[in-house]
Amino acid sequence: MIKISKKGKKAWVTFTLEGNGFDDAKIKGSWNDWAGESMKRKKNGDFYIVKVLPVGERFEFGYLADGRWIHDETLPETATPFGSHNSVLKT
Repeated sequence: MIKISKKGKKAWVTFTLEGNGFDDAKIKGSWNDWAGESMKRKKNGDFYIVKVLPVGERFEFGYLADGRWIHDETLPETATPFGSHNSVLKT
């Protein structure tokens, strides 16, 4: 799930991944050359992270949860050369 709050040329994007029994989750995206960023855990078990991104841009990303690649099913997706899918976010 994605929540976007825009102000001027910046977008505060909250990325949330349902816990689903995962022990660890990271987000990887085109905004930082796919470097993994650890997500924080909410009391309900879900994972989240807030990123500040430029407005009007297109980004691809996915979640790495316990070594499993997951895309956000609430957003459009695109195929990867690895046989998986990335989520597509437009800010």
